Amino acid sequence: MSPRFERIDPAAAGQGQGGEAPRPPASPPSPARRLIPVATALRRSFARGYGLAELQADLLAGTVVGVVALPLSMALAIAVGAPPQHGLYTAIVAGALVALLGGCKFQVTGPTAAFVVILAPIVTKHGLSGLMTAGLMAGVMLVIMGLARLGQLIQYIPHPVTTGFTAGIATVIATLQVKDILGLSTGALPEHFTDKVAALWAARGTASLFELGVAASTLALLLLVPRIVKKVPAPLIAISVVSLAGMVIAEVYPVFSVATIGSRFRTTIDGVEVAGIPSILPVPSLPWGDGLSYELVRDLLPSAFAIAMLGAIESLLSAVIADGMTGTKHDPDAELVGLGVGNIVAPLFGGIAATGALARTATNIRAGARSPIASVTHALVILLSILFLAPLVAYVPMASLAALLLLVAWNMSELHHVVRIVRLAPKSDVFVLLSCYGLTVILDMVVAVSAGVVLAAILFMRRMAELTGSRTVLDSSEDSDAIQLPKRVALYEVNGPLFFGAAQKAMDALHSIRGDSYEVMVLHLGKVPVIDSTGFVALENALDGLARRHKTVILAGPLPRPREIFDRARLHEEKPYRVYVAEDLDAAIRLAGELVRA
Repeated sequence: MSPRFERIDPAAAGQGQGGEAPRPPASPPSPARRLIPVATALRRSFARGYGLAELQADLLAGTVVGVVALPLSMALAIAVGAPPQHGLYTAIVAGALVALLGGCKFQVTGPTAAFVVILAPIVTKHGLSGLMTAGLMAGVMLVIMGLARLGQLIQYIPHPVTTGFTAGIATVIATLQVKDILGLSTGALPEHFTDKVAALWAARGTASLFELGVAASTLALLLLVPRIVKKVPAPLIAISVVSLAGMVIAEVYPVFSVATIGSRFRTTIDGVEVAGIPSILPVPSLPWGDGLSYELVRDLLPSAFAIAMLGAIESLLSAVIADGMTGTKHDPDAELVGLGVGNIVAPLFGGIAATGALARTATNIRAGARSPIASVTHALVILLSILFLAPLVAYVPMASLAALLLLVAWNMSELHHVVRIVRLAPKSDVFVLLSCYGLTVILDMVVAVSAGVVLAAILFMRRMAELTGSRTVLDSSEDSDAIQLPKRVALYEVNGPLFFGAAQKAMDALHSIRGDSYEVMVLHLGKVPVIDSTGFVALENALDGLARRHKTVILAGPLPRPREIFDRARLHEEKPYRVYVAEDLDAAIRLAGELVRA
């Protein structure tokens, strides 16, 4: 049986004149639609005035960031398992396009350490063409997310989830650098982390003191240079000095030998083998080579989703931090659209997956950037470096790049945040953090991202459910907040949102009230800000249970939003038994007294 609802206004309940409060008039729809979220950062920069002074500041900042990004882009491509030039192509194409089309004035986009854990297994399974195809698929997903205006939703991912991701990624990246830091001869490393660790341990006998010395020297300079020189990027000085020193030592002592970019990577151009990176522009071509099959798309889809999710999280997090440093406000939807376009176009020119790079973005801001032109300049600096400095890049030791990535991994881990959460946060947050960390390290980022999103949703539902409370007042024997009830009247009050995560718990408590202690039940919903369909079903089930116990029910308002749920339920129709609706608690209590005395 279903309840019959009857609306009672304050006047009918003895409150004098009044009635249902009129609803506010609906706002007329705006005749103008919002623009497609794209290039908002560039438009805002030019709208506020852009002159020669701003251009000079952007050119200087972009040059500084380009110098920082040059070794990082190569090192990250190598860490993934791709030749170093593909990291540079990514920084050029994605770095320029995202800056022009995105929603953050200062964002610098390129390959990042966060992607290493996702991209390395793709290279192992599907090769370089599979890697670029997955990045293009992720770009399509990002564009759809931006056009659907899902940029704001990323901010709801809890801090323990992102902290677990980043700490796990840092652990994997640091572990992968052991091979080049020690010069181990392992061959191609296995796909899974535990197998990688086993392979590194098995090759411990091939370690080289020369490689370790190069890595230690580079790391020492990376840590010391910023304390002495502020204006020149530390990676430029450290890697240049160590590379030059290695060349001199090798000339004086021929026994000295370390792996370099030139000795590790070679490219054949027009029948001529080139050591290191080729000094030519990337040629546009389809990333999937021989053909794009349904099976390949199906196999790459989970990895593409992980790339899109992690790219969106990292890029928007970087944009939020940039806002905090500059007092600006980015457009998250435009940033997702720009990031998606960058990831679609970059693979067509040999690039890999890209996202906003926090360290490079912060460097851009500190160097005095004024607009997205600075990020475009950074891409041009890398392009010019390929054309004119490629022969010199061949002398960069692999151990130096590994030391640079080791420092990146340390900074990325944010160990103090991890320790603080473990010490102070609730056990549920600690469990989420450790779960995301363990899944990232032991399994892979595809599983970790999927599980992290689910854990974030569960954590949110649990938090919201904890906010929803209830209390019971029987007769006047319990005086709570000066509420005086007539004899044989019970009050049950729900405080908080009545949605699918909390509805059943709130309504189930009604069954614990002794049936012989009351005749009329007042259900106070005035402190329920919102109710969804699941909450309404739980409410109706509770009313059915009270009806079977032959209890009269009064719903005390104001009713929660959305009111449309109550309206669609046709509360005014005749039902087999009576449920009253009062506009407020006082009216409900007065009506309850009248019903008991009748």
